[in-house]
Amino acid sequence: MFGYSDRLPALREAVRRFVDDEAIPRESPALAHDLNALEETTHLLRAKAREAGLYGPQLPAAWGGLGLSWRDRSVILEEAGRSFLAPLAMNCAPPDQPNMINLLTDGSPAQQQRYLAPLARGETRSCFAMTEPEPGAGSDPSMLQTVAERRPGGWSISGRKWFISGAVGASFALVLARTGEGATIFIVDADNPGYRVVRNIASIDGFQIGGHGEIELHDCFVGDDAVLGEVGQGFAYAQIRLEPARLSHCMRFIGRASRAMSLAQDYAKRRSSFGQPLAQLQQVQAMVADSHIDLHAARLMTWHAAAKLDANESIKHESAMVKVFVSEAVGRVADRAAQIMGALGMSEDAPVSMILREMRPFRIYDGASELHRSTLARRVFKESRAP
Repeated sequence: MFGYSDRLPALREAVRRFVDDEAIPRESPALAHDLNALEETTHLLRAKAREAGLYGPQLPAAWGGLGLSWRDRSVILEEAGRSFLAPLAMNCAPPDQPNMINLLTDGSPAQQQRYLAPLARGETRSCFAMTEPEPGAGSDPSMLQTVAERRPGGWSISGRKWFISGAVGASFALVLARTGEGATIFIVDADNPGYRVVRNIASIDGFQIGGHGEIELHDCFVGDDAVLGEVGQGFAYAQIRLEPARLSHCMRFIGRASRAMSLAQDYAKRRSSFGQPLAQLQQVQAMVADSHIDLHAARLMTWHAAAKLDANESIKHESAMVKVFVSEAVGRVADRAAQIMGALGMSEDAPVSMILREMRPFRIYDGASELHRSTLARRVFKESRAP
């Protein structure tokens, strides 16, 4: 129905085996916030992902990837997303995965060789520095405070960024800054004297390689060759990465929520209360049924947007709808799974509590639900769209 390739069933099964045999056994609560240990585990698993032929599902074959369509990718990223570690192992996790999109579509040949090639090989990491402390850019990127001023032979960038995923240990950052011509993305090497990672900001979620950093840029000089694409086109380039990035997030989190519900179902079948298994209680049955309805609807919305991407059609409207619905649906699923499992669902003896914690910020990351709803409604009124 959705035009998947002939190789997808075998590839999906291989990813499932990799997740079950290699990635999930290496998960632990201690690893969730240990950035050094997470980095080491990722490197170990990447070697295994390459051996299994599962590396870089989103990358073109010319860059060492599997060259999957968006439709195939939607299935593979969901399978990988069942594990906290598999997307990192397969090098299809944010922020590197969407950064590769920017470098592929907007980077010069020299920038691609210098930055994309080692990123695609998994030798380096990157981050995308847009969000700023108050009163700077957040859900409203037009509030951008970081400034880049022209200097002989280049630019001087000054500003502060925070909640920058992957910043700790990243080799370079894609930095969004204001210029006289408009917002512009600059590639800034992490060893630039004017660039400093101030701290890692502790957050509700875990298993984020490189944490969530706060970055200070003080008279950070970069050459003209550091401009990604054209000067003044930063917001357009950010949108190029964000729409498919939201969709990829949805794919991975559908997998994570599915795992939470599977664990809850297994628990409900074996755990008895008041003389019968939990699975025979109607309230538990209702939670399981509602979760499968949420997951099915989330998959169909994601698959439809993926098919439009493959057809080179705009998904500006669809990506916002998918992001709002899926981020809220997977949150409901994880919450129900934790509720079914009771105290066990609140503990770190099972992965459901961490899955639940991961789902909550998804309603904020890549644009808060409220922002997307407002944007969707304005577009509907402006274009007189039929429902």
